[in-house]
Amino acid sequence: MNRFTTSDAVGIAYDVTGDGLPVLCLPGLTRNMRDFEPLMAALDRPVRLIRFDPRGRGQSDRPADFMTYNLIREGQDALELLDHLGVARAVFLGTSRGGLITMLLAPRFGERIAGAILNDIGPELDPLGLSRIMDYVGRPPAARSYDEAAAAVAHVMAEAFPGLSAADWRPHVERWYAEEGGRLALRYDPRLRDALLAQGQKGPGPDLWPFFAALSGRPVAVIRGANSDLLTAETLSAMQTRLPGLIAATVPGRGHVPFLDEPEALDAVRAVVDACRAAGAA
Repeated sequence: MNRFTTSDAVGIAYDVTGDGLPVLCLPGLTRNMRDFEPLMAALDRPVRLIRFDPRGRGQSDRPADFMTYNLIREGQDALELLDHLGVARAVFLGTSRGGLITMLLAPRFGERIAGAILNDIGPELDPLGLSRIMDYVGRPPAARSYDEAAAAVAHVMAEAFPGLSAADWRPHVERWYAEEGGRLALRYDPRLRDALLAQGQKGPGPDLWPFFAALSGRPVAVIRGANSDLLTAETLSAMQTRLPGLIAATVPGRGHVPFLDEPEALDAVRAVVDACRAAGAA
């Protein structure tokens, strides 16, 4: 595992695999670089896959000031990682929060974004999904083992992810939780919840549609879980209207978020990678 230090002295863990077009993987709110392991195993394109644990997640440092858990600072971390690696431009593959960061970077730092892939995220977020996320973020799991956690997730997510067994969920919960002292612990700083609550008190965030529009002029794909409670079908349709040429993929049997190893998701990733390579981005 590699590490670099951000401009505000936070250690960030990262990993680089393969050669070719740089693809920067930005995980979701409570997730870490391991979320992209299914994609790594399935993607059949020559890419330089750059994964990292955002601050406070995975093996990265947990800063003293939890208010640095914000989209702007985390976007700066992503750019500083690219600078550290000497990468001028990359495809930004953002899952959920990672996609929000990608959109927010587009107006000012669009020259760094060769292409964009947004995994189950858009300029409008369904309040139902936001409420569900706030129900669990920052709260330690009740399960005491990976097997117990996998069984619980299979039950809770049965409607959004039909047909997945506890065995299917087992590798995912291992990415989300750590076994410590006979119980499971979060693989992220629980103060992330405090940051979200404090930021929510400041009122609604900016209108994200202009940020999304700033992604125009490059290959862009949006992957949506057919059962997503965060990115609605209506929002995806509006995204297609506002950004002609958008590659839109809906993954059946998936909620928030697709795992990125599904055929529909892989086709979308391949389409962006191939278009960027054809345009000379690699």
